[in-house]
Amino acid sequence: MTFFMLKGIQQLISNFGNFVLFTSSSFKRVLYPRVNGRLVLEQMDFIGVKSLLIICLAAIMVGAVFAIQFGTIFRLFGAESMIGAAASFALSKELAPVIASFLVAGRSGSAMAAEIANMKVNDQVDALQIMGVNPLSYLVAPRLVAAVVMMPLLSCLFVVVGVMACYVIGVSLFAVDEGIFFDKIRWISKPVHIVQCVEKSLFFGAIIASIGCYMGFKATGGATGVGKATTTAVVFSLVSILVSDFFISYLQFGEIF
Repeated sequence: MTFFMLKGIQQLISNFGNFVLFTSSSFKRVLYPRVNGRLVLEQMDFIGVKSLLIICLAAIMVGAVFAIQFGTIFRLFGAESMIGAAASFALSKELAPVIASFLVAGRSGSAMAAEIANMKVNDQVDALQIMGVNPLSYLVAPRLVAAVVMMPLLSCLFVVVGVMACYVIGVSLFAVDEGIFFDKIRWISKPVHIVQCVEKSLFFGAIIASIGCYMGFKATGGATGVGKATTTAVVFSLVSILVSDFFISYLQFGEIF
């Protein structure tokens, strides 16, 4: 029993070390040789532009639900005007980067893993190496850059759309004055909260792309391996986002509230 536990821990440490080496090598390929701009734009379109619909839909639902729940509670204290402030604070500091990253991980992260895994099991990655093309430069670096650039934009969009959905519910259902609604937001929410949202999103974007690409490169065993790599990439991305979110929030704890 102890032997198998030690072997499992050893394997876990080994896999984590390989992942760190893979990620560091991929980031080096962003700068030297310089990453292909056309490939980056293609990935930005795939990761960011084509995720706009699900990001906006999720933000509308989250903002509306927050307005209803907060409004029900604040009405007990005659503080319905705080609905927008509470929603903007929660969205910018926590919910927007986490939920947006979950959506992108499920959509784009899984696609990265599946595409690269399919190339790996069909020997297309080896073919790139034979032609003198570095797979990290061609497949991984553009995805890393695109994910790191687009995640903060998607998270900020999530905040804006969520607050607007909260505004509609607050004004229509709880008769909150429009001027007071936005005045309370300015009172509670600070620019530093958006900065914290961007900080988290940058890190989450790197997690999604690096894990998705790494799992794709580690795929073996034909179609079964592709499916396993895709599932593992999504699960590991979600868990890593949650774990890193705690540590980032802890580091941000001393900043202005």
